[in-house]
Amino acid sequence: MRRAVEVSKSGYYAFKRRPKSQNRIDNERLLIEINRVYFENDRNYGSPRIWDHLHNKEQMRCSENRIARVMRYNGIAAVQKRRFCVTTNSRHDYPVWPNLLNRNFIVTRPNSIWVTDITYIWTFEGWLYLAAVLDLFSRGIVGMAMDKTIAATLVTQAMQQAILRRNPGKGLILHSDRGVQYAGNDFKALLAQNEFVGSMSKKGDCWDNAVAESFFHTLKVELIYRIKFRTLEEAKRRIFEYVEIYYNRKRAHSTLGYLSPFEYEKQKIFSQQLVR
Repeated sequence: MRRAVEVSKSGYYAFKRRPKSQNRIDNERLLIEINRVYFENDRNYGSPRIWDHLHNKEQMRCSENRIARVMRYNGIAAVQKRRFCVTTNSRHDYPVWPNLLNRNFIVTRPNSIWVTDITYIWTFEGWLYLAAVLDLFSRGIVGMAMDKTIAATLVTQAMQQAILRRNPGKGLILHSDRGVQYAGNDFKALLAQNEFVGSMSKKGDCWDNAVAESFFHTLKVELIYRIKFRTLEEAKRRIFEYVEIYYNRKRAHSTLGYLSPFEYEKQKIFSQQLVR
């Protein structure tokens, strides 16, 4: 080995006797903390989120570059995300709403603009369909429904749950794609009953509903692609736990200054009350 790396025998033993430098000791201690945060978040965090957690939430003095170097040297990396663009088959004769959202994803008040979408998850018992409603203000999931069919009742159940949990006022904008579930009479009647305003993406344009698509992408990369679900019930349970226990309450979101959706919402509402 010494000959292979061109190190003399005396140099090797001098290295063995030499005490660890303070920098090396500090990096070893830092590695322990990095691993703790990394595995607490199921290997989903890269260096920016780990740095924010240690520096801002635990007041540990360290730079993001140093954390990145320690992670790179020790082969630690977040689960890699893939590029995405998912569109919906909008072949139906129902009238559609105009695109009121128009990719304006920055919202200053909670429960003023929601976005919604559907995705699907494979299990050994067949497909599981998931409809989610997301508040653009905090990026939090406020309503969710799962079923083995993609009937129109799936999206109305998710929306009804969101309404019960958040009790939004009249005039809320609800943005979706042009899927038949959202364009159908039952869903439109639910919005009309609550005096909400509908908005829909342009045909075949997934980027008009990018925030909802991005949530599903994150869900799949951080949970779905890493597990082979044996049953529909197992998939429902794991997705519920991910969303309600981890994503909404704990997972740092870069768009929210590395706060979780519910942390961001509490902080912003509290600061707005102080201003008043």
